[in-house]
Amino acid sequence: MLLLAIAGVGWAINFSELPPADFTFDNGSEIQTIDQARATGEPENRIINACFEGLLSTLPEAGWEQKYPFGENVPVSPQPAAAERFEVSEDGRVYTFHIRKSAKWSDGSPVTAHDFTFSWMRTLHPETASQYSFQLHYLVGALEYNTAVVKLGDPLEIELDLPASQGGRRDPIQLFPRSKIVRGQLVRMVDPAPLEHAADVDADTRAAKDAKHLEARVFIVNVAEPGAREELRAFSLDVPRSQKLFSELPIEPAHHVLPDFEKTVGVKALDDHTLEVTLINRTAYFPALTAFYPLYPVNRKCVETFGSPDWTKPENIVGNGPFKLQFRRIRDRIRLVKSDTYWDAANVKLNIIDALAIKSETTALNLYLKGNLDWATIVPAATIPTIKKDYADQFHTAPQLTVYFYRINTTHPSLKNPKLRKALSLAIDKQNIVEFITKAGESPAWTIVPPGLTGYEGPPPLAYDIAQAKALLAEAGYPDGSGLPPIEILYNDVDLHRTIAERIQQMWRQNLGIEAKLRGLEWGVYLDAQQNLAYQVCRAGWVADYPDPNTFLDLWTSENTHNQTGWKNPAYDKLIAAAAIEADTQKRMSLFRDAEKILLEECPILPVYFYVSKNMVKTRVKGFCPNVLNYHPLKIIRIEEPATASAAIPGTDFYRGDSSVISGNQSHRAVAQGGAR
Repeated sequence: MLLLAIAGVGWAINFSELPPADFTFDNGSEIQTIDQARATGEPENRIINACFEGLLSTLPEAGWEQKYPFGENVPVSPQPAAAERFEVSEDGRVYTFHIRKSAKWSDGSPVTAHDFTFSWMRTLHPETASQYSFQLHYLVGALEYNTAVVKLGDPLEIELDLPASQGGRRDPIQLFPRSKIVRGQLVRMVDPAPLEHAADVDADTRAAKDAKHLEARVFIVNVAEPGAREELRAFSLDVPRSQKLFSELPIEPAHHVLPDFEKTVGVKALDDHTLEVTLINRTAYFPALTAFYPLYPVNRKCVETFGSPDWTKPENIVGNGPFKLQFRRIRDRIRLVKSDTYWDAANVKLNIIDALAIKSETTALNLYLKGNLDWATIVPAATIPTIKKDYADQFHTAPQLTVYFYRINTTHPSLKNPKLRKALSLAIDKQNIVEFITKAGESPAWTIVPPGLTGYEGPPPLAYDIAQAKALLAEAGYPDGSGLPPIEILYNDVDLHRTIAERIQQMWRQNLGIEAKLRGLEWGVYLDAQQNLAYQVCRAGWVADYPDPNTFLDLWTSENTHNQTGWKNPAYDKLIAAAAIEADTQKRMSLFRDAEKILLEECPILPVYFYVSKNMVKTRVKGFCPNVLNYHPLKIIRIEEPATASAAIPGTDFYRGDSSVISGNQSHRAVAQGGAR
């Protein structure tokens, strides 16, 4: 038996100071936030889904445990949550959600339709800068509000820039509570003269400079404040500059001039328990979006009292989900406790949950084998053959709608040529990666959209082809890699990502004569670098938000905040926009196919493989539901101790970091030592 010196591996997890948790899992890297409007990662997703709940929730059907055998994916679908039911209009555009009267926040106050209108406004507000705001663009008027686009005749809301003593913001950097809002109709705009740009200024820089320049725009608005007569007033985001353009009226400073959310955006609280949502077009997967955390509600009083990010601190946060955030210890854990105010608390079986911050897959497996984890969300690839053989009743693996890929910064001088980018893709032997590195049954990704989506057949795949890659590289001006500077591959510092990057580095060197450098970063720093295009090639993954090709393809439109490649293609944008309003399913899928063909030709991304889930789950854990989204609601998990639990002995299996798992007592459940499992 080989024991790993656990005390020396460099993490801060402590199992001796706390009362035991009912259920413990590894949550990957440290979360960046649990603000539903700001989060983007899978570790954040798990915690947000425990503490908050949307109108609907993604769940399996009743009786699924009796119907589906071990190892088989279980269908999941949006089911009633904060809303007890909903209706859809005949044209598919208007949804009416009925908020259940038993839904409460963790402070005991009722969850209402107004909580959703406030929360969706907050997510869409330009100052929030939510990367997931586009998920609300299906609503009438949402895109215009999110991008502050106004036109003559529009009803406006103007947030005045006032001192706090006169109704202004308490804190200038806090969006909520907002300063005094005035409303009216836009009757005129006075713009500064257009900027002149040098010929060598790129489009993104021009757009940024133009936007800053337009802050001097003057908005003349017919304002009708309650109890007062209508009057023309002028507003600007940059009063000193705007005064040089306009002198007919005093110009009042404003934080924001936006379309009037209440009048223009398709979400309205008809009363405390009725929410009406109006979409631009029929959107079949909209119910699934309401079960996705960017559309979850936040407690307005909590947000406005504590500000951002302080409202998310354990001592402040108010949620509406099945669990509450008790505390968070950096480099240790998040502890969740059952919420007694949750509407379905009677069916929540776990009282205490620990989500451990574990970056290393090796560490996670060791803690699992030692009995300190009930669920390991991923395991080292090298151990999978042994795990499949010796822990078959604990290893849950099945296909999921997730793609592993590399982003390419198409604005980087070395990577602007699509022929070079395509050569990089064609030179990756993806079959080698899934066969010898990942080893869990993943399939090579020759396209970006995973197989298995009903009605969709993608374009011809971008297969492994060294000869074509060499020819394209030469056409791009770099025969056999000559003259091309080394390319840097960025990844979040996890064992598997580093190993894959090393293999791709080797393939590019052997197949194309291209050198690559590797750079691993901590999760938060990596996310920032990716968002700011501070990379050349960057590892990424995307889990389907809903089962439709659009969730994989609308990412790459020019203005999508998740694009993060700098790539823009007007023809691609038009195809995705056309698919959004196409009612005929066959025509819609054809539009997606044409769009994906463009994506594979210009290669702003390099698909590598399609995931399978790789979960290790103790046999005493029930309600763990394998599915194509790899989403596992904590509210349905329960613990059933075997009758022989008292006779079980401590686990003695450890993973050394190579391909061997040394088996101790595999026939017994590993019992946690020191309390938490």
